[in-house]
Amino acid sequence: MSEDFIEINADLHIHGLYAGGTSEKMIPKIIAENAPLKGIQLIGTGDILNKHWLKLIKEQLKEIQDGIFEYKNGTKFILQTEIEDKNRVHHIILFPSLSKLEEVYEKFSKYCKDLDTDGRPKIHLTGEEILEICNLAGCLVGFSHAFTPYFGLYSKFNSYKECYGKYWDKVYFMELGLSADTNMADRIEELQDITFTSNSDCHSPWPNKLGREITRFKVKEISFEEIKKALIRSNGRGPTLNVKFDPREGKYHKTRCTGCLLFFEPKKAEKYNWKCPNCGKPIKKGVDYRIEELAKWKEPKHPKHRPPCIHIIPLSEIISLAYNIKNSWSEKVQEKWREFVNKFNNELNVLLNVDISELESIDKSVAELIFAFRSGKFQYIPGGAGIYGIPVPPGKKIEIKYFKDSQKRLIDY
Repeated sequence: MSEDFIEINADLHIHGLYAGGTSEKMIPKIIAENAPLKGIQLIGTGDILNKHWLKLIKEQLKEIQDGIFEYKNGTKFILQTEIEDKNRVHHIILFPSLSKLEEVYEKFSKYCKDLDTDGRPKIHLTGEEILEICNLAGCLVGFSHAFTPYFGLYSKFNSYKECYGKYWDKVYFMELGLSADTNMADRIEELQDITFTSNSDCHSPWPNKLGREITRFKVKEISFEEIKKALIRSNGRGPTLNVKFDPREGKYHKTRCTGCLLFFEPKKAEKYNWKCPNCGKPIKKGVDYRIEELAKWKEPKHPKHRPPCIHIIPLSEIISLAYNIKNSWSEKVQEKWREFVNKFNNELNVLLNVDISELESIDKSVAELIFAFRSGKFQYIPGGAGIYGIPVPPGKKIEIKYFKDSQKRLIDY
């Protein structure tokens, strides 16, 4: 790599204190203090359209240039929010400056009642109308957790071009989400020129959530313009690595009943009109099947610009598995986590880079499991219907309960 370029780890989608379901510890100061422990240099501010959150950002961080704030430890933030449009599709917006943020705020306020009461506001505009406003302000817009049910773009549309209308060619990036990865998304032809980002969408500042998915970018510095060039892949900038969950660990990977949690073969779910014959609750279509519906190719076709995609498991979860401790926040797990991070600088370095022999100097059983997931030897009880998947170390048996036509039904059709 040229000496002019640097590589940074970025998590461009988080939520703050005022978004629903977030930790009370989700404040800029604590987020910034935890970022280096994970190995992150740049974080989205999250929820920046909310004036209460913006006030906290200004109080706890320092604006060092347009669109970029910094904490005293060097952790940097880019102005960012997630919004929901009138079709219930979620979008990520990156703002070039506070003045442009204010400009967009004023326009959105005409179409939203909760800009200052919710971290993720609902804007009563289409994706096309939102992009028109943001494009005029010089913002960057991408779609969040692209394939997930409820709020993913592809849960409502068969093409991102349908959502963004005449401005579709101003969309340069999308977020894969926890339940999909590059191999899955690169089966879809229209996504060949889109930059894939992997972000945590976290509601807690601790390193098992913050940065659980990151994108590594090649840039010349941390600035809005450099991040813009990286997302557009301009002048040598661009993503160099996607780091994320194995999709099977995502909450919506497989087709599953929302009630009794039985898994379904998608064709069988269609046969029962997406209503579980066992308990009568809705069956939620899995991300893997939604991609199957959209895919042109059976196997992925990675364009030349697409970087590698690596799966990780949070270090605290690995330690918990190694010691057979269910609570990853137990004192023993956290003590061991700190031991690894203190010696090897940050969690991502432990998970991705440090030689196994060096990790063994801290703990052999944990090192063996890190080697196992690096080698792709973990099994998974897949996630679905809003329930996270469960990573299972090699050598252990797993049971995945699928619905069968022959089983007893509680609902008689």
